[in-house]
Amino acid sequence: MADDSNKVVAETRDQFGKGAARKIRAAGKIPAVLYGHGNDPQHLTLPAHQLGLILRKANAVLDLDIAGTSQLALVKDVQKDPVRQIIEHIDLIIVRRGEKVQVEVPVHVEGESFSGTIVVQDLATIHIETEATHIPERVVVDVEGLEDGTHVTAGQIELPGSASLLTDADALVVAITVPAAPAAEATEEAEAAAEAEVAADAE
Repeated sequence: MADDSNKVVAETRDQFGKGAARKIRAAGKIPAVLYGHGNDPQHLTLPAHQLGLILRKANAVLDLDIAGTSQLALVKDVQKDPVRQIIEHIDLIIVRRGEKVQVEVPVHVEGESFSGTIVVQDLATIHIETEATHIPERVVVDVEGLEDGTHVTAGQIELPGSASLLTDADALVVAITVPAAPAAEATEEAEAAAEAEVAADAE
């Protein structure tokens, strides 16, 4: 959700292209485009260091100060250099308080499943609809003490506030299972069983 730490002073820009973008990044800023609600796209520059901190959280909502006017914006897409992982460009969507948006929210697994079992996570995110200013940072699946064969589906995850699930409720999110025996152990067990069978036949 938007808070004081997400207040960002944005500057409008009128230079475009790769050369202009390089100059913007060299100055410690990030080129961005703000669009939505039928408005013409606004081309902005944002402070790179502050954005880097804010974007550690998924679905950040920024409180932009554009020439003294406040505008809430949801971070929709972040383009990074694939090698250096430097943020190259950001797409923002205009949102309003009370408005609902559809977002992917990370699934966080916590706790320890029953002794001897492992946790297999099938979905890293779930798709929900929620108020733009109340987007949860994550949803939690507690696997504490869950036994082999337990399945947790999307519909079983507790969602905050007025959020509603868009992912198929029957979609498997987490499964608890017993790990398969390593190949060497399996071979030894098979050999032992075969020897026992031979010994039994001899008797």
